[in-house]
Amino acid sequence: MAEKKVPQPKKNNKRLDSRSVKLRTGESQRKNGLYMYRWTDESGERHTVYAESLDALREREKQITVDEHDGIKTDTNNITVNQMYELWKELKRGLKDSTKQNYIYMYDMFVKPGFGKMRITKVNKSDVRRFYNGIVERKVMKIATLDSVHSVLHQVFQVAVDDNLIRYNPTEGVMKEIKLACRDWKGSREALTVEQQNLFTEYLRNSPKYSRWYPLFFIMANTGLRVGELTGLRWKDVSLEKGTISVNHTLVYYNHGEGKGSYYSINTPKTKSGIRNIPMTEDVKAAFRMEREYQETDGIKCQSHIDGYDDFIFLNRFGTVHNQSSLNRVLKRIMRDCNMEILEKKKKDEEPVLLPSFSCHVLRHTFATRLCEAGTNLKFIQDCLGHADITTTMGIYVTVTKDLRDTEIIRFEGYMKKQTAEEAAVT
Repeated sequence: MAEKKVPQPKKNNKRLDSRSVKLRTGESQRKNGLYMYRWTDESGERHTVYAESLDALREREKQITVDEHDGIKTDTNNITVNQMYELWKELKRGLKDSTKQNYIYMYDMFVKPGFGKMRITKVNKSDVRRFYNGIVERKVMKIATLDSVHSVLHQVFQVAVDDNLIRYNPTEGVMKEIKLACRDWKGSREALTVEQQNLFTEYLRNSPKYSRWYPLFFIMANTGLRVGELTGLRWKDVSLEKGTISVNHTLVYYNHGEGKGSYYSINTPKTKSGIRNIPMTEDVKAAFRMEREYQETDGIKCQSHIDGYDDFIFLNRFGTVHNQSSLNRVLKRIMRDCNMEILEKKKKDEEPVLLPSFSCHVLRHTFATRLCEAGTNLKFIQDCLGHADITTTMGIYVTVTKDLRDTEIIRFEGYMKKQTAEEAAVT
């Protein structure tokens, strides 16, 4: 009698990872836990990508499918900007030899050592912006000269776009944004408009990077204090109870000559009229309190002792006082980053409000302008600003009233129409 065969269970061909998750075709997990995906392109070439998690691997797979559909090459992850630059040098035609040699010099000097080592597929617009801003901020070159670096980089990335190595040129439009964001580093002498001042204030208040500077610049823009008067303020000069600031000295930083070098000194105010008491708004009081809280939180204590003066209010992270040059440099960075943020968010064909290039002194001028626009008594403005001669105050007043005349005549016209309408209603 033949032996009866016992049916065997079907073998489970499902491949699972270490968490018992089913793996798709081409997916596998190595012994070290790393996930791997292998596939063959239309030309028969085999490719492999890796990821630390299955979710990350499948995101790569989706991108590979999209890239292949769009004709983007998927085997270029390790090509660097410098390698594309060498290809550009080989292919580029139609340039004057002197122009090409200038491009090569600029690239070899400023791009190749650092930025050029980045992988071409990993560079995005923010990387290009950061690279350009770094060059300008370190004063390596002027913005006009940066155009040469941008010209060659734009062409290098365009070769990669044309060869379907990347989808778009990450340098596209960046140079225009940098020029708009940085504006003219010489600094305007004109007051900020109301819109510009509000933009500046709100950006400082809400920026994680620059909110620490809000009290100093807000107080400067809302008291009319000169830079040396502000940086020289001590806590004993400010009465939050009375709401007044006593201006009785100024802090200066200059070269004392005879090989003594540059260092801080305490001087009397610019004129006798500079010795004054300035009233504070509630917002200015709040800014002083904010500054005190910042320093208490960060454990900052005054380390500066200058000509018998100490306990200064505005200090850097080392507990020492500021000077005008360092504050103007901070303003440049704030202007640039604020404008860049706005340009990144702006809609097509929109003309956004941007910050002009301005210095600390412009904030004093802005305060004077706001007082004039509000119709404040001229003598009060003179006293607040510490002008020895009222003609200086008048100069600001006349300029402001000229700028306001169109607005004022429209307001007057509306007033007259209202009066006429009321008179007609009575009769």
